[in-house]
Amino acid sequence: MNIKEELLKKCHQFVNNRLQNIEETISSNQTALQSETKSSAGDKHETGRAMLQLEMEKAGQQLANIQQMKETLAKIDVLKKSTNAHLGSLVKTNTGNYFLSISAGQLKADNELYFAVSVSSPIGKLLLGKSVNEQVMFNSKNIKLLSIK
Repeated sequence: MNIKEELLKKCHQFVNNRLQNIEETISSNQTALQSETKSSAGDKHETGRAMLQLEMEKAGQQLANIQQMKETLAKIDVLKKSTNAHLGSLVKTNTGNYFLSISAGQLKADNELYFAVSVSSPIGKLLLGKSVNEQVMFNSKNIKLLSIK
């Protein structure tokens, strides 16, 4: 398995873990909502229901974000080669290594650290379309692209 495949697999694991956590939250909130209906009365009851409803809406938004992440990961072709940074590229710079995919944070592959970043994130937008030896300015730092795979 090459580095890009390994990083893509870790991104899928990240998304699946988030999905599992959100599904558990939704299930827990549904149970709480049902017990809230049966046991409470008055203003306390309405406040509790409203809070649970807000939590359910938040979980629904998180589910939509996860679906979007899954769609982004499905578009990545680890075999695609290009001289310009694109979705699925490994970009090595003088300040760090980036995997242009989804915002999954720091990942380790082949004893190296990579930052999985979305192409719509600030750093992702800067790197997208750039080629080796080009430079970008991010957080007052001059970042030089050393390699793109």
